[in-house]
Amino acid sequence: MDLTRYSHIIWDWNGTLLDDAWLCVDVMNGMLEKRDLSPITLEIYRDIFDFPVKDYYLTLGYDFDKEPFKEVGMEFMVLYNQRQKEANLHPEVKHLLPYCQLKGLSQSILSAREQNELLQETVDLEVNPYFKLVYGLDDHYAHGKTDVGFRLIRDLTTPRRELLFVGDTLHDAEVAKEIGIDCILIPSGHQSEWRIRSSGMLVFESLTEFTSQL
Repeated sequence: MDLTRYSHIIWDWNGTLLDDAWLCVDVMNGMLEKRDLSPITLEIYRDIFDFPVKDYYLTLGYDFDKEPFKEVGMEFMVLYNQRQKEANLHPEVKHLLPYCQLKGLSQSILSAREQNELLQETVDLEVNPYFKLVYGLDDHYAHGKTDVGFRLIRDLTTPRRELLFVGDTLHDAEVAKEIGIDCILIPSGHQSEWRIRSSGMLVFESLTEFTSQL
């Protein structure tokens, strides 16, 4: 794939730019312990995490007949948000974003994170000025981001052939296919490398490797 033909990069946030998979595991293990369910490691998490996240909860052993998904989903987000500031950007990001800007690439975010929280995180981590648009979801349940993706590319007005989506999950690959843009994946976040390679998308080992090809 010739990366020089793209003029705009759409970044996924959680896992791709924000290093928070470890925090998701830590928060979830607290919830699992409370319910006498088996804890998970980061490796197990990356092997089973999926969208919609409701299916991931079922894999963990949650029983939605006993407690609705909306309740446990909100419990996770409350606990995650209480510790959100513990998560930092992947080390390469502080250099990567200005480098892309220097190369003449404009940038946006497409995320399954709730919109207001997403915006605040980009401000707190001092990267918001690099992004033309920052689009998240209107709730906390991470059903998927295809509809938001269509809105983003409509509002960008950039030809689809010049858009590149960079993510870390199979869902990112699916979203890219549905909205009709190219995608590359990086195994630095929420899903294992063997899983994202099954998408058929180009996979870079790291953000550093990706940057070297721009």
